[in-house]
Amino acid sequence: MKKKIHPEYKETTITCACGVVIHTRCTKPNIKVEICSKCHPFFTGKHKLIDSAGRVEKFMKKYGKK
Repeated sequence: MKKKIHPEYKETTITCACGVVIHTRCTKPNIKVEICSKCHPFFTGKHKLIDSAGRVEKFMKKYGKK
């Protein structure tokens, strides 16, 4: 590997809007995010499927069991 071309990884802190703090290594010193895996609806189980165009009904009518 060539020397002096790779970025330097430093200790960093990732802070979410919900208050979760994650310590890791990154090329950026501090990172602030709005949503993380602790508060994202998909990972917390509060995820809801919203079908405003009727695609699910159209699929079930075309390919669903009779």
